[in-house]
Amino acid sequence: MNQKKTFITTALGIGLLACLCCLLWGSATPAIKIGYEWFGIGAGDVASRILFAGVRFILAGILTAIFGSLIAGKPLFPQKSSWGMICKLGLVQTVFQYIFFYMGLAYTTGVKSAIINGSQTFITIVLACLVFRYEKLTMQKFLGCLIGFAGVIVINFDPSGLTGGFTFRGEGAILIAAIAYALSSALVKNYSQKENPVVLSGYQFIFGGIIMTIVGVLMGGKLTGWCFRSILLLLYLALISSVAYSVWGILLKHNPVGKVAIYSFTNPIFSVLLSFVFLRETSSFGLELVVALGLVCCGIWLVNRVKE
Repeated sequence: MNQKKTFITTALGIGLLACLCCLLWGSATPAIKIGYEWFGIGAGDVASRILFAGVRFILAGILTAIFGSLIAGKPLFPQKSSWGMICKLGLVQTVFQYIFFYMGLAYTTGVKSAIINGSQTFITIVLACLVFRYEKLTMQKFLGCLIGFAGVIVINFDPSGLTGGFTFRGEGAILIAAIAYALSSALVKNYSQKENPVVLSGYQFIFGGIIMTIVGVLMGGKLTGWCFRSILLLLYLALISSVAYSVWGILLKHNPVGKVAIYSFTNPIFSVLLSFVFLRETSSFGLELVVALGLVCCGIWLVNRVKE
């Protein structure tokens, strides 16, 4: 146990495990696009997207609880005092983040949404430093965030997708989703000191997934195209959330938020790479990817040099 704790607090341990999480989240982008096609979900069908996410997260929560119980050698259930934390986390991390994200996607361009959503890492570190006071916001950490965010802009930059103004239902909703993600990271850091982060992850997924499923159904969402391959894809998406959020929660419990959150800038890098592999999407694949990767790595290096 001590060796495990020692490993996940080293730069190598944080880097490997955080990149694993981001790789899994990056693989979700092409998998979700394929899922929309297989389940008959149109580009503007927000209700069905919310329903799809809700079913995914319920499965993710169940898988997390099962795997966590098998590893622990006993059934994992939240303490009575933890249900309030689970409900708050489920609302912020799952319901608010994803409902606002899907709403925003329907009313803004993919370029804008990707860049605004990329700000979530910067917001996470600012909240952890200035609001929750978990750590100090140094100039080096600030510069690392700016450089990493520049990498997100480079890989998503497309002048044709930056036209138009700023609306609440479009860009505003994406920004709220980014803030919800940042707030959830700060809450996980706090709550994981009182409850097993795997328990928090699993049961907040179930709670949030149920709410999203109800909202999706009430909005008229529906999923068609159920078959063996679509069910396997849905299980894979559930497994992504189950593993990634559980590991991410463990990292946040034992390390400064900034040293973990900075790796979120690699999400779009993995997303572009895996979209190229599985969907043959060639946009932003070339010099932009190399420059973006260099900027993100530079940002991570700067933040990791900060002595907490």
